[in-house]
Amino acid sequence: MLTSLSSAVSGLDAYQEQMDIIGNNIANLNTTGFKSATGNLVDAFSNTLQAATAATSSVNGTDAMQVGTGVTTASITNNWTQGAINSTGVASDLAINGNGFFLVKDNVTGASYVTQDGTFSLDGSGHLVTATGMRVQGASGDIVIDTTGMPPTSSPTATMVSYSINSQGVITVNLSDGTAFTRGQLVLQSFTDPQALSSVGSNLYTYSAAAGPLSAAANPGSGGLGTIQAGALELSNVDLSSQMAALIVAQRAFEANSKIVTSSDELLQDLVNMKR
Repeated sequence: MLTSLSSAVSGLDAYQEQMDIIGNNIANLNTTGFKSATGNLVDAFSNTLQAATAATSSVNGTDAMQVGTGVTTASITNNWTQGAINSTGVASDLAINGNGFFLVKDNVTGASYVTQDGTFSLDGSGHLVTATGMRVQGASGDIVIDTTGMPPTSSPTATMVSYSINSQGVITVNLSDGTAFTRGQLVLQSFTDPQALSSVGSNLYTYSAAAGPLSAAANPGSGGLGTIQAGALELSNVDLSSQMAALIVAQRAFEANSKIVTSSDELLQDLVNMKR
């Protein structure tokens, strides 16, 4: 079988994966907190036709002769560059200005996840939750925004009229009698190798020791973590123009490899016809 045929098939596979990656990037152009990905290609194993030899006083040295066997995808890496921050005016919408991830927890399974999608809201019991119901975590566990813990100087009948979250993640509840108090504080999680995070959909990531998480989540603005910007969301960091350019390159490379397949098939057909 012609090596060119198998090499071209590997090219078709690799550039199909490239188009899959680019397609997913473009599909998530407007996904809050989405990070674009890039496929990294490397050449496949090379068949050695002649090994290199060293020159001596009486014999000239020879160079190695190798024929490659195609291409393969070595890795798919995420671009963790921060996306633009867009103001929404919604008090529960949060964006991270800098490094870090929100820590959220599934109340049913107890599993923890991280996300950079700050599209949060308050559920019926006052928990700050994600769009899928995951509970946002703070310094003391689940973040709950209500009148629990209001100061004794407040009216016993006072109700919550509003709340605010500052750049350090401190939550302040404003009561109907004009008093206010601190209800809790958000925490952020950081990683030494975010490439080791695993996406599980819904803008959530799972993590293991391979990602190098901080021993414990910390307050925003401390230990190299970013700060919180309330009433705003981080947009996708997908650059549409660069993705379209990459798509054209991948498409042309796919077409070129398909042409090699066609040419190799014609050569094989010629060999078969020589028998006749």
